[in-house]
Amino acid sequence: MHTGPLRKLSATFVQGTSPRDGEVRYSMRLAADTMDLNTRVGAALTVRATGAKTCVVCGRSVTKFFGQGFCFPCFRDAPEASECIVRPELCRAHLGEGRDPAWEREHHDQEHIVYLSYTGGVKVGVTRSTQVPVRWIDQGAVRALPIARTPHRQLAGLIEVALKKLFADRTDWRAMLRPVDPPPDVLPAARSGALAALPEELAPHALSEEEVWTLAYPVDHLPPKVKSINLDKEPEVSGTLAAIKGQYLIWADGRVLNVRNHSGFHIELA
Repeated sequence: MHTGPLRKLSATFVQGTSPRDGEVRYSMRLAADTMDLNTRVGAALTVRATGAKTCVVCGRSVTKFFGQGFCFPCFRDAPEASECIVRPELCRAHLGEGRDPAWEREHHDQEHIVYLSYTGGVKVGVTRSTQVPVRWIDQGAVRALPIARTPHRQLAGLIEVALKKLFADRTDWRAMLRPVDPPPDVLPAARSGALAALPEELAPHALSEEEVWTLAYPVDHLPPKVKSINLDKEPEVSGTLAAIKGQYLIWADGRVLNVRNHSGFHIELA
């Protein structure tokens, strides 16, 4: 048995026949232990919440989280919880501003990618270049295609805003957890429409020659119906692990656990 506070699943992209075609390997770190999860697919897995919760930033014990695993002071003040995390167009890192300018400089005043991905439908998103392809894995994308490159986060956010008229910017988790096999040309075709829609001042950042990435997840099977588990209401989930996709553990009976949404929950894993 392994115990400790949950953090988002760690993922590694293992290249296949080409640099942009490969498989995803998952692991979970609990305290000092790191467990390979791919080997657990098809076998029994139990997750049990102990009742303890600690802030993912400062480690303070709490009874209630704000956002994804924050105590209230960190939710209010920490750069990891700033509004530009979810609304990159508001980022001011390139101006030397933010909740923590040094943190912003390291994470947001860096090269960013605007991408289209397929998670059950085409969506647009933004990520730091160093987070490719991890960001796509976290969202459960089976295909992804970079369509713009910018020197900092705010510019990428402006491109995303311009393209929200054409594409969703959020993942439909239920659609993502269904079997999906998109047509091979779905993202290149979407890119053509996206680049044509870019405002003139943002067009110089466009990428028109990038290749599509293909990502395969550890799946024994995907249940036809799924039910999301909240560890506050259902502190234990046990059964055969059928698949892992995005940040979801998927049991054979259709129960699914969004691990990232439970960051800071202390659990026992068996």
